[in-house]
Amino acid sequence: MKLFSKVTVIVMVLCFFVSPSCAQDVKEAVVKIYTVYNRHNYYDPWQMYRQEMRSGSGCIIDGGRILTNAHVVGDQTFIQVKRAGQARKYTAFVKMVAHECDLAILGVEDNSFFSGVEPLKIGELPRVRDRVAVYGFPQGGDELCITEGVVSRVEHNWYAHSQEYLLTCQIDASINPGSSGGPVIKDDKIVGVAFQASSGENIGYMVPSPIIEHFLRDIEDDRYDGIPSIGISCQKMENPDIRQSYRMTEGQTGVLITKIYLGSPARGLLRPEDVILSIDGKSIANDGTIEFRKGERTSFKYLVQSKFIGDTLELQVLRDGELKNVEVKLTKTLDAFHLVPNEQYDTRPVYYILGGLVFEPLTLNFLKTWGMQWYTDAPRDLVNYYFLGEPTKDRKEVVILVKVLADEVNIGYHNRRYEVISEVNGKKIRDMRDLVDAFENNKGKYHVIVNERGYRIVLDREKAKESTQRILKKYNISSGEFLGEP
Repeated sequence: MKLFSKVTVIVMVLCFFVSPSCAQDVKEAVVKIYTVYNRHNYYDPWQMYRQEMRSGSGCIIDGGRILTNAHVVGDQTFIQVKRAGQARKYTAFVKMVAHECDLAILGVEDNSFFSGVEPLKIGELPRVRDRVAVYGFPQGGDELCITEGVVSRVEHNWYAHSQEYLLTCQIDASINPGSSGGPVIKDDKIVGVAFQASSGENIGYMVPSPIIEHFLRDIEDDRYDGIPSIGISCQKMENPDIRQSYRMTEGQTGVLITKIYLGSPARGLLRPEDVILSIDGKSIANDGTIEFRKGERTSFKYLVQSKFIGDTLELQVLRDGELKNVEVKLTKTLDAFHLVPNEQYDTRPVYYILGGLVFEPLTLNFLKTWGMQWYTDAPRDLVNYYFLGEPTKDRKEVVILVKVLADEVNIGYHNRRYEVISEVNGKKIRDMRDLVDAFENNKGKYHVIVNERGYRIVLDREKAKESTQRILKKYNISSGEFLGEP
């Protein structure tokens, strides 16, 4: 499972000595970030958890902007920033955020915050064995801490904040909480943003400069479109027998398409069992990697993720032993092909209540209400939907009955919870909109709700309608807020 072979923690860096002569100018542009945040409770989706605080780091870049991690400011309600070596805190705000690549841009209304500082520039992707310095504010003090490390690996890895598989740089530096979002510097330029570590190991990771530059280019029009995905599933072809069975020649290498997801821009252009030999002229090896720089390899997905929404990919595929050239216009982002969404930030839960029955779409946020070990403690069928589920024409979301708010109208159903809903009033449920429409448009005497195991909940339609306001008042749920926007 992608998440747990190595548990990652969103944290940052310990202090080593760096010569002041090489650090002086950079220090002026480093920022400490103070975030007050409040998360939604997906088990009681009309409520929020208690207010909490976190701190992180960032740096000043051109345009009066602060570059940091998305997880530093996720679910924020109030932000302050302070420059290294200064005492005054300034109120800040989120200008742009990209949770999938864990990056954000902050602004400050008071332009005096930026007075006298030279913005940092973005540098080139460092090479393995390059020395870099990480600037940040680890917890336990307000003074800037500078760490040295060596780039030990450049490859794709899972981002703990978003669960997306993107390019990273690994650094052999210990990492502590608090410096998340701090710049990683080489030759006085930003080559990365430090963002996570492997638990129990002296290994840190940074969001590398190509990802940063992609984000900054994307938001030049004051809108974040996202990182594109082609919407297919592939397998490696390292076994010689599978290559021969698909009529590949000795010199041909590639990956086998196993599935094309619903809504993929490649539908009708690519087919399952096509072999992708190259993308934009770059050959794909049998292990699914491409050479992105001499002597360095990473996932072929890098070629897709380097593009922007609206760009075109040129693929050479082998289909039934014949070479074909296919162009695919990239119109969908990485999160477009999840049946169960990864963790959501800065957004309210969608839910619906009728007759005390609480419905919402299954999300990772809901699964995480079981705590740190949610993948073992949450109901197994719901966890399986997260890891194995795929969108289809018949199911675009997994709609669940979260629980029943006990009342006279729903006697006999008080213990029903965590159930996947398949049908309401004879209508198959593909998503939350279907569920709401099935209730709101029902003219019959009863509402009939059927879960995926065939269990039926039957409620008198008029009684359920009349009881809803009474139940909302009883459970202190504000009227008018119980229906999100599916």
